[in-house]
Amino acid sequence: MESKNIIITGASRGIGFELVKFFSEKNHHVLALTRNREKIDLLQKTHKNIASLEVDITKEKDLKIIASFVQNRWKKVDILIHNAGALIHKPFFKTTSKDFINIYKVNVFAVAELTKKMLPFLHKGSHVVAISSMGGVQGSMKFAGLSAYSSSKGAVITLMELLAEEYKASGIAFNTLALGAVQTEMLSQAFPDLKAPVTASEMANYIGNFSLTGNKMYNGKVLQVSNSTP
Repeated sequence: MESKNIIITGASRGIGFELVKFFSEKNHHVLALTRNREKIDLLQKTHKNIASLEVDITKEKDLKIIASFVQNRWKKVDILIHNAGALIHKPFFKTTSKDFINIYKVNVFAVAELTKKMLPFLHKGSHVVAISSMGGVQGSMKFAGLSAYSSSKGAVITLMELLAEEYKASGIAFNTLALGAVQTEMLSQAFPDLKAPVTASEMANYIGNFSLTGNKMYNGKVLQVSNSTP
């Protein structure tokens, strides 16, 4: 397969970090976006096709840094994976407006703004993949205490559906993967007693393969990737 230019957000741990390894080991060019690049820096010592930027994707100035990198180094983006996510586990009556805003900044607004910044570099055949959650799927069983998180994940599903329609003539595909429980640091912090049936590496393999080929079969779709409920 021809080497692709792939951007991954939330790349310092969990699924994001495993995605960086997955693509780099297949000789694709990876731009890892993270707020803490320590683990990525170690990985770069053995994988020369990884570039990284220590950025906050909720900040306009950092989005400009990302766009500048792509303009100067790549010129095009083949795959954009919106993997970064924020979660707060708190009863609804204790969840403040500030809590909602902070979650939406990462899970929805940053997805929209980074996509805008990358539009000039996306092309026919590019694939934008948003990582959502089963908690954001209408009619699915929900985890209690995740009102901000799950509603934000529902919002990003709708956003991707709308972008697929708006840009269908361009040949750019927008899809969403709604994940079930995956054993990551974020899950362990929110639900210490929960043991997920899928590891971050296993899920990254699935997401990686879907990102490379799924746009040939899907556009504007949400695929439920879960063997458990919720």
